Amino acid sequence: MIVDVIEATAPLKKPVAADKASAASEKLQRPLKATALKPERLHRRWGTVIFMLTIHALTIFALLPRFWSWQALTAFLVLYWITACLGVTLGYHRLLSHRSFLLPKPLERFFATCGALSCQHGPIDWVGLHRHHHTFSDTSPDHHDSNKGFWWSHMGWMFEHVPAMDAVPRLAGDLIKDPYYRWLNKYFLILQVPLGALLFLIGDVTGVGGWSMVLWGIPLRLVFVYHITWLVNSATHCWGQVEYDSGDNSKNNPWVAALTFGEGWHNNHHAFPNSARHGLKKYQIDLTWQHIRLLNALGFARKIRLPISS
Repeated sequence: MIVDVIEATAPLKKPVAADKASAASEKLQRPLKATALKPERLHRRWGTVIFMLTIHALTIFALLPRFWSWQALTAFLVLYWITACLGVTLGYHRLLSHRSFLLPKPLERFFATCGALSCQHGPIDWVGLHRHHHTFSDTSPDHHDSNKGFWWSHMGWMFEHVPAMDAVPRLAGDLIKDPYYRWLNKYFLILQVPLGALLFLIGDVTGVGGWSMVLWGIPLRLVFVYHITWLVNSATHCWGQVEYDSGDNSKNNPWVAALTFGEGWHNNHHAFPNSARHGLKKYQIDLTWQHIRLLNALGFARKIRLPISS
């Protein structure tokens, strides 16, 4: 039973008009200090392009029969849960981005570290960009505006410099104050090195092969978590049911919810963005919400924010 519920959230107002949104976005994205934009930031982000091509190629390699084992599948599933559910959904999204509940700082940092293991930016960049998305959802300043098409909102936006990145310092100021989050934001990619070493050791000890565990636990898992996360940006703004007038294209999509531990109830989320619970109906299964309930029962999660109706 949740015993520490506060601040029932209210539905969002409709977004401001496009011209006002553009003006607000320009102001928000103005650098905190007068610094010139680096020329290379005006072009395609080739580092991201090369990284994504490499990681997808390694995924195909991982699926070769010689690398199959039940141990590798187990590593994949465990790390999928740790990074997608505990890390991105619970940690980066509901905890850090929306502060829909509070945790003791060491535990908060643990979930943020799980999020960093997903290689979807560090916590400062992820949270800043997500808050920007909610501020300008499905308007021109939104960096993954679904009106630009499925490909753009799913992953195309990542290959270009998006002005929204310049708004991160203003939108994630609470995280920037934390030195651990500043470190994690800068060095999140390095976390894959000790993880890979651990997976290789486990594979070697169990006799299934170190590279089998590494390929299933890192590139294959990363690509799977990437795409199920991106489906929340793309699929849930294209297909599904609308239960609330959230003022954007967000929809409730049950199959995305099943893959993302409850994030697919996206129209609910955009209507009540600060709610710790996204599956508001009895039939809307929200596994991340069950994790938050468990944290509350254990005495960790407090000041949980829920809509009046839940």
